[in-house]
Amino acid sequence: MSYSEAACHAAERMRATAEGFCKSFVAGSSPTEMLDTFFASNCQITEHGPQWAQIRLPFLGTTFCGRRARRNENTPIGTTCDDYYDILASTLSFHPTQDTVPPKEEFRVAVDKDAEGRWHGSVTIKLHAKFASIKTGKSWEEDFIYLLNDFDDDMKIGHLELWADPLSAWMAVVD
Repeated sequence: MSYSEAACHAAERMRATAEGFCKSFVAGSSPTEMLDTFFASNCQITEHGPQWAQIRLPFLGTTFCGRRARRNENTPIGTTCDDYYDILASTLSFHPTQDTVPPKEEFRVAVDKDAEGRWHGSVTIKLHAKFASIKTGKSWEEDFIYLLNDFDDDMKIGHLELWADPLSAWMAVVD
């Protein structure tokens, strides 16, 4: 297999993982199921946002690492990828539409081979959905970005990074 054929194959595997994860999330799969199916065991989730917003949006600006089932006695409570989804679900509700996830052809994939011959890459996806505050019921619609990277050899996601609209979320959670 030529380099370009191998790169295309790696890119398609990353795209397939990303598409499966996005469709699973929109379908309402449990966080445990999604993390077990699509994420590497040493996964990370980072939702980018200002530190000052953590008072009301505690999932912002922190990198959540690993899985609850793999937590040891030195792992602080509230820091795993499972905890990210628990904190998010206790703060905001998610209301997807049939257009939340774009067609897989719109997923942007970048791949490269490292010195050991392993494929590395990232998948960038622009999504759109409605969100609402659990506390106030205020809602808004927004575009948000997923960056999936650090795929392992099985093409499971190592790091999910998100960029969304923290000011709209902040305004929704404020009484």
